[in-house]
Amino acid sequence: MPTPKSDSPRQHDYTARIEWTGNTGQGTSSYHAYQRSWDISTPGKPTVHCSNDPLLGGDPDRHNPEDLLLTTVSACHMLWYLHLASNQGIVVQGYVDNPVGVGETSPNGAGRFLSATLHPRIRLSAGSDCQQADAVHGLIHQYCFIARSLNFPVHVDASYELAADL
Repeated sequence: MPTPKSDSPRQHDYTARIEWTGNTGQGTSSYHAYQRSWDISTPGKPTVHCSNDPLLGGDPDRHNPEDLLLTTVSACHMLWYLHLASNQGIVVQGYVDNPVGVGETSPNGAGRFLSATLHPRIRLSAGSDCQQADAVHGLIHQYCFIARSLNFPVHVDASYELAADL
């Protein structure tokens, strides 16, 4: 007999390992004695080497927390866009986003994001209704795990092109 469907939210865990890799042999004996670098590991996936924001002394060749947050917001939005567009019969052929996050740093060094704006360029199948495709963005905040967890607004400035008939 099938298990009855519950209307209650289900909880689930996400796990990762964060390991500081910036000990240069002196630990944190002074502010300049250590590097702001670490590795992100999750079972069965490649390690991501990270560093602090370059404005705060980090390595500009490595991802920083701000990069990771902004790209996570964009990726979650994209995945829900593709899902909801598919449900509505909108055929997406391509999706590229160049998101921009706006942050501020207080005189005491505390920082925060003020907003993020996503700039997806979406290629739709020939004959698609761009207004219908654009309306999908308004539904995403109801579903996106990341956007629903943020305390700053996420704006969308999308553009569309229609793919030529093959």
